[in-house]
Amino acid sequence: MSSKILKKEKNIVSLEFTVTQDEFEEAVNKAYLKVKNSINVQGFRKGKAPRHIIEKKYGKSIFYDDALDFAVQEAYPKAVNELKLDVIDSPKVNVEKFEEGEDIVITADVEVMPEVELPQYKGVEVVKTDIKVTDEDVERELKTIQEKNARIVEVADRPVQKGDYLTIDYKGFVGEEQFEGGTAENQTLEIGSDSFIPGFEDQLIGKEKGEEVTVNVTFPEEYHAENLKGKDAVFNVKIHEIKAKELPEIDDEFAKDISEFDTLEELKDDTRKVLEQKASDTVKISNDNNVVTKIVNDTKLEVPEVLIQREIEYLGRQYEQQFRQQGFDGKEYDNLIKNFVTQYKEGARSQAEFNVKAELVLEALIKKEEINVTDEELKQEINKIAESYKVEEDRLEAFKNTLMQSDASYIKDTIQKRKVIDMLVENAVFVDAPEVPEAVESEEKSLEEQPQEDKE
Repeated sequence: MSSKILKKEKNIVSLEFTVTQDEFEEAVNKAYLKVKNSINVQGFRKGKAPRHIIEKKYGKSIFYDDALDFAVQEAYPKAVNELKLDVIDSPKVNVEKFEEGEDIVITADVEVMPEVELPQYKGVEVVKTDIKVTDEDVERELKTIQEKNARIVEVADRPVQKGDYLTIDYKGFVGEEQFEGGTAENQTLEIGSDSFIPGFEDQLIGKEKGEEVTVNVTFPEEYHAENLKGKDAVFNVKIHEIKAKELPEIDDEFAKDISEFDTLEELKDDTRKVLEQKASDTVKISNDNNVVTKIVNDTKLEVPEVLIQREIEYLGRQYEQQFRQQGFDGKEYDNLIKNFVTQYKEGARSQAEFNVKAELVLEALIKKEEINVTDEELKQEINKIAESYKVEEDRLEAFKNTLMQSDASYIKDTIQKRKVIDMLVENAVFVDAPEVPEAVESEEKSLEEQPQEDKE
């Protein structure tokens, strides 16, 4: 077999390869074995007629279509490998020459990975991300911890307030008719959560325990039940219980209760360290992304449509998986999830195109910089992965061996990308974000203070 490139236009390569008579003969025999059981020949049991008998009865060409398929399946990958083509789509194949006793000449048009023209990637200038942890951040985090450690206690000496937790019964009516799904007993409701129909929770504020309340609402036009969209409804509500959050004092006792520290100051110091580590991680991710984004955007590259569509499908599958993991699983959610995923994919093109372009740029950089992964680096990464999965000691070695056998290529690729990004960031020039002039700040503040109607 011989092969050659005829021409290349953008990412489309036209190639030519041959199938020898011996290779085609093998393909014809495969075709015979494939279809012989479906051919009836008088005097022979079905599937037992020799090839030459079938060819005599129906003509030699009876096997040629299948044989050509077999021949191309064998010859095309060899030609691609011989020509060192990185194909990304199925080829369009055409038989150019097919004559008895001569080699068969076949051409194919196929899309290949585009050539990446890398820009200047060392010394790129990007705005630096900088996050400083303030005393206010620490206090805000302590408030969050305080909220998480709040007790829910019953209230008996006051009416309902925003933030309270109620235990209620309710019955819902549209006109005189009680509607499906509009009745519940001992239902828990957080006032201010906006988990009920708009206006429902507000009408319970100021009411007392044991009180029966008539609540008037209008179902939103976008409500999920078709028979209730835009309809006025009345709910008869009885308040059984009023509960509220009781927040602990943020003091030394609080520190002792929720941590290993004896004093509030120690807890504050530790909280600051945790926040500073989170800030450091965020800064690194942001700076890494900014550098990569700058280089990707500076790269001249026409991203093949087939790769964009594959990435859109991949993003769609990820989006669907997120829904499933949140508990929206089962046939009753299939149509809902399908609609959400379809809408998401329609708006995902720009993200998909960027993702593919970034992948191609990083691969080109890895190749140009000759970034490799040592056996020791691979081993260390596998150890980290195993540690993150908290694999039991007796299964640890088997788990690592499985990773080495099945995922080594993917892990190496991940390490290479990390190394090339580190190289890009080390060579980047980070500058401070331009300061906003005081006049602009004052103007923005003034606009913020204006009433809404004035802005409009």
